[in-house]
Amino acid sequence: MWAVRRLQRSCAAVAVNTRPGTEGEALARAEGLPILYDAAGDARGPLAGVKAGLIWAEGLGARALAVSPCDAPLLPDDLFSRLIEAAGAGAAMAETSDGPQPLCALWPVSARAALDEALAGGAHPATWRMLESIGARRVRFDPAEAFVNLNTREDLAAVAARLERERR
Repeated sequence: MWAVRRLQRSCAAVAVNTRPGTEGEALARAEGLPILYDAAGDARGPLAGVKAGLIWAEGLGARALAVSPCDAPLLPDDLFSRLIEAAGAGAAMAETSDGPQPLCALWPVSARAALDEALAGGAHPATWRMLESIGARRVRFDPAEAFVNLNTREDLAAVAARLERERR
C-alpha cells in the first residue's frame, strides 16, 4: 500500500489497476479503493493500466493521472508534487542516472486518444517512448536506488527491516 499512501498525499482520488483474483485486488477492495481492470483486447503491460486510469480520471473530471508502480516502496516523498509542478498542462516522468522511470509519471487525460491509437491491434510500445511522444518533461531524481523495485517477498522483507532500523 506504499504506492497508494504516496499517491493519496498528492492526489484527490486514488484507484488501483490490477488483475481479477489477485492479492492486489483483495488489498484494494479491503481499503475501499476503486479497482480498475485493463480493457479486453489490450496487450498486457503498463500502458493498458494507464489507459484504464485515464478513462477513470476523465470520468472524475480530472485533468491528469498520476501513476506509480506498486513494487517500489523507496520512491521519494516529493515525487508527485515535483511531477505535477513540472507537467503543467502536459505530462512528466521521473528520470534517474539509470534513465527514464516511466512508471512514475503524470499523464494528461488528453493523452487517451494517443494511447488508444498506440495500443490498437494488440501493440504495446515502450512506456517511456509513449510519454516522450506526448511531450513529457523529464524530472531528475537522485539517488537511482530510490526507484528500485521489489520482486520477491525476500526483497520486501529486507527493505522492511532496513526501514525499521532507520526509524530507530
